Amino acid sequence: MKRYLLLLLTLTSFISCEDVIDIELPENETRLIVNGIIRVDETQEYLPIEIVVSESSSFFEENTIASINSAIIYYGTPNPDAPEILEGGGVSNLVELEPGTGIWVPDPTFDSDQRIRVSSINEGDVFQLTIETDEERYFATTTYVKSVPIDSLEQGDETLFSGDETEVIVAFTDPGDSDDFYLLDLDFGEFLVTEDEFYQGQTFVFSYFYDNDLELDTSSVVDISLLGVDESFYNYMNQIIVQSGGDQGPFQTPAATVRGNIINITGIDNDEVFDNVERSDNFALGYFAIVEEYKDSIVITDNETN
Repeated sequence: MKRYLLLLLTLTSFISCEDVIDIELPENETRLIVNGIIRVDETQEYLPIEIVVSESSSFFEENTIASINSAIIYYGTPNPDAPEILEGGGVSNLVELEPGTGIWVPDPTFDSDQRIRVSSINEGDVFQLTIETDEERYFATTTYVKSVPIDSLEQGDETLFSGDETEVIVAFTDPGDSDDFYLLDLDFGEFLVTEDEFYQGQTFVFSYFYDNDLELDTSSVVDISLLGVDESFYNYMNQIIVQSGGDQGPFQTPAATVRGNIINITGIDNDEVFDNVERSDNFALGYFAIVEEYKDSIVITDNETN
């Protein structure tokens, strides 16, 4: 299934260059896969925390549910003099939602509420995820990044190659007070990344073309999300999108593997300081991120009536 993109401003704002890591896995080596992208809706009371863990032993086999012993999220504001120390935050102990699902959520049986209130977090707060298995310990750190609302979604009447594509025109306004990065979830497992280098502080408008194999008609609703991301997650998703070619979701394992932000800390004595950890070859796949999300939907109409 192919997608086509026409930028009304400039194509280069959707492109970044990163090295891709080619990994040859031994036939029997397993690798942990973590889907830890938490999308924050600041109108809700709690963060929708859900960490999905699986493992892969081959690029040609389906992922299987991973058995882990614990998953914990630490969060707070970095101390200016010691950034590895988080202040004013808390801890969220996770538990598997149902045995064998690989889905980990805040533990409802804990002595205190393990959910994280949206009102307790601020842009720039740091979140740390630790995962333990019988033999390994993994760690990831990320910073909460805010987004901006989608200004408008409109259906256009332009087409590309086959003449049967459906055009959706997306617009949003960059705040202009910093270098910002965005991830667009365009429904149907399709994603795009963009940075504000060429539209900082301006309204950015682009067209996205959905191929006719989706059979979009007057009953079709397209859901589009705009997520604020940091540069590291932007680069990661850019590589994933390039590798997947529009045919895979961001957490399926492509032939060349992209290294995320989840490192193996097995054997590290200091449980509070991880900055001195070198990223070994025995890392987990996937990514952990806390990002604000704005969503909007558009109902597709018959272009012949427009």
